[in-house]
Amino acid sequence: MVSVDRPTRGYRVFQGVNGLILTGVVVVTLYPFLNIVARSFSGERQIRAGEVTLWPKGFNLTTYEIVFQDGTFWRNYGNTVFYTVVSTAIAMVLTTCYAYVLSKKHLKGRGVLVGIAVFTMFFSGGLIPTYVLITSLDLKNTVWALALPNAISVFNLLVMKAFFESLPDELEEAAQIDGLNTYGILFRIVLPLSKAVVATMVLFYSVSFWNSWFGAFLYMDRIELMPVTVYLRNLIAGATGGTAAGAGTEQLTQVAANIQAVTIVLTALPILCVYPFVQRYFVSGVMLGAVKG
Repeated sequence: MVSVDRPTRGYRVFQGVNGLILTGVVVVTLYPFLNIVARSFSGERQIRAGEVTLWPKGFNLTTYEIVFQDGTFWRNYGNTVFYTVVSTAIAMVLTTCYAYVLSKKHLKGRGVLVGIAVFTMFFSGGLIPTYVLITSLDLKNTVWALALPNAISVFNLLVMKAFFESLPDELEEAAQIDGLNTYGILFRIVLPLSKAVVATMVLFYSVSFWNSWFGAFLYMDRIELMPVTVYLRNLIAGATGGTAAGAGTEQLTQVAANIQAVTIVLTALPILCVYPFVQRYFVSGVMLGAVKG
């Protein structure tokens, strides 16, 4: 009969302390977001009196109604989805190809290519030269102005490079013997084994492009091309500045009270809906790309 060692007293104490610490972290992390959600559904008087904690007080949907009834909001929301999908697809193609190339230790000039990538982590061309470049290339008011300048994140690149380096060389050697070329090895051997890190990078890029607003603020001149983040930013500015399209005095007071909370909820909700489906890849993708064994 196999005996099972009982946990020592010290280990049980460690588990208890660890559980308390992690519970505290969850509470500290979750409380602000729940408070924001509650504020987005609360009345102006209760918000200004500081009565709102985890549950809405003076339930009010005025701000949501103003936003949802505006056709520009839905047009800009569609723009955000389109920009995010296109930009993420471009970023994944470029990052994957670059990382796969850098993972080959026999590549001549590999150190130079890595150095070029790392250099851009600390130095950039600057805001004004970038704006001049985008304008001179006639990319303003196009999705390319948002996608191309941020197409490769060096952090994501290095994580994918480390992951590709962790794959056994024998897999590619066997594929070469079977007659596969470089692209065949990448798409039929390497990528199917890299679902975890690919899903993680898609999450990183999509969140980054979804939340981005400054690029559109610079390079988009027409309001119908703006992403929803710029729309909500303008709504905040209008509420705090004393003007809001279609809002009366009482409505304006309500909008000014909880527009920031509504903005956070509306921008975070799609990512929160997608995250559970890729969460199982998240930890393994980052760890497999960061730890070599």
